[in-house]
Amino acid sequence: MKSVAVYCGSSAGTNPAYVAQAQALGAALVAQNLTLVYGGGRVGLMGTIADAVLTAGGKVIGVIPGFLDDKELAHKGCTELHVVKTMHERKLLMADRADAFIAMPGGYGTLEELFEVLTWGQLGLHQKAVGLLNVAGYYDHLLLALDRMRDDQLLRAENRAQLLQDASPTGLLAQLAAYCPPQVEKWLDPSTT
Repeated sequence: MKSVAVYCGSSAGTNPAYVAQAQALGAALVAQNLTLVYGGGRVGLMGTIADAVLTAGGKVIGVIPGFLDDKELAHKGCTELHVVKTMHERKLLMADRADAFIAMPGGYGTLEELFEVLTWGQLGLHQKAVGLLNVAGYYDHLLLALDRMRDDQLLRAENRAQLLQDASPTGLLAQLAAYCPPQVEKWLDPSTT
């Protein structure tokens, strides 16, 4: 594992723990010589983690669509800043440049990116680790919903286990590094659908 894509809010949120953990994750990435791949913004948690990595001497790859760059939201201090045309191109380039994925607190965009890479993993399009940095219990209810999906047999147990989670940046990075993707032969069984 050489690079980690981090999905997180373009807002800092109201809980100071979100900013503190974005800074801690940035420091942990640099301590483990991991490159940050992220959405390229200079605001909110996105800007916080990028600044933390850069301040600690690490490498940051930002990917931002042109319509956001035009609004001067791009972080011009990134080691590499890629301006792409669409959100789809952004997500694809981020996925290609990352060896693993972390979702921190965020909104719709964070969840959309998280579930897309989880779905790609479920379908066998990649074998990369995906984790939640569950800051201050932010994702507790989401994890319960995913457990319900598994319990109601709408999500296979092997696929539920694809999503790692930890409240600590170093704990989560250790899980990502040790991840072994599930070997699921068939995603759908016609006799049970």
